[in-house]
Amino acid sequence: MTIFSVLDLVPVSEGKTPADALQNARELAQHVERLGYNRYWVAEHHNMVGIASAATSVVIGFIAGSTTKIRVGAGGIMLPNHSPLVIAEQFGTLESLYPGRIDLGLGRAPGTDRQTWLALRRDAAASDRFPQDVLELQQLLGMAQPGQAILAVPGAGTNVPLWILGSSLFGAHLAAMLGLPYAFASHFAPNELHHALAVYREKFEPSTQLQQPHAMAGVNVVVADTDAEARRLFTSIQQRFTGMLRGDRGYLQRPIDDIEDYWTPAEKIQASRMLKCSFVGSPTTVRAELQSFVQETQVQELMVASAIYDKTARLKSYELLASIMDQV
Repeated sequence: MTIFSVLDLVPVSEGKTPADALQNARELAQHVERLGYNRYWVAEHHNMVGIASAATSVVIGFIAGSTTKIRVGAGGIMLPNHSPLVIAEQFGTLESLYPGRIDLGLGRAPGTDRQTWLALRRDAAASDRFPQDVLELQQLLGMAQPGQAILAVPGAGTNVPLWILGSSLFGAHLAAMLGLPYAFASHFAPNELHHALAVYREKFEPSTQLQQPHAMAGVNVVVADTDAEARRLFTSIQQRFTGMLRGDRGYLQRPIDDIEDYWTPAEKIQASRMLKCSFVGSPTTVRAELQSFVQETQVQELMVASAIYDKTARLKSYELLASIMDQV
């Protein structure tokens, strides 16, 4: 049976505040925990008024402290923005507070624009050091060695599970080489999904963390009572992706009746390509489409993103999805 997890970018809806978004995230995490979802991940983004998860480790602590059993983690931490030691200390602290419940997904992209990246005080070569930084972080979270000069406290010996995130073949190769689970960002960059999964499985080397490859795919899912209602809710996500093409990463917008009046034909083509791995409709419609997707990709886990404007509709979407999870 496919594992279902949740990716929450903690969207700030039009007319709301980051404080509202964070409270909504807590409510959603508690809701999906009751429904049986496996993980709840938030992601690092900076200088975006429509996303409230920039201080990712702080948000993870808030969510973990508001739940009791669901795994909570980062999907992900953009490691080029940070010192491995600082991340080891942060996630070692989280693991010490919430043992056995913390995940650490690692990405190579900065998660922001170049100007903001410079404001983070990172240098241009940081992304090139990503593999070395992952290894350093792994060592800092492992058992301290005799004579080890630098210790993460808390951190050493916590062995927080690491994941490699990616939208290209680079992450697939690295995850396979290190024997780590791999999460592909097909919810916004689906082009290399099949090739990356093939590389990961073919090249995988067992490790102390993982003996067999474990692949996760990000997907957008919107479920409502009817196909028409779900398609209308989905227009908020379509507007967000169109805004990205226009250089506008603003607030999550209210759904609209006709998306065709919103985007140009060229924008429709580009946004629809990015949203290829989206499953929208009634429970019956989404079940059939997800069954086909899982059969085609053979992923063990789906990381579900549902940036729905209305809080109640978002909670209901995850509830309706939970009603068909055991059939996917």
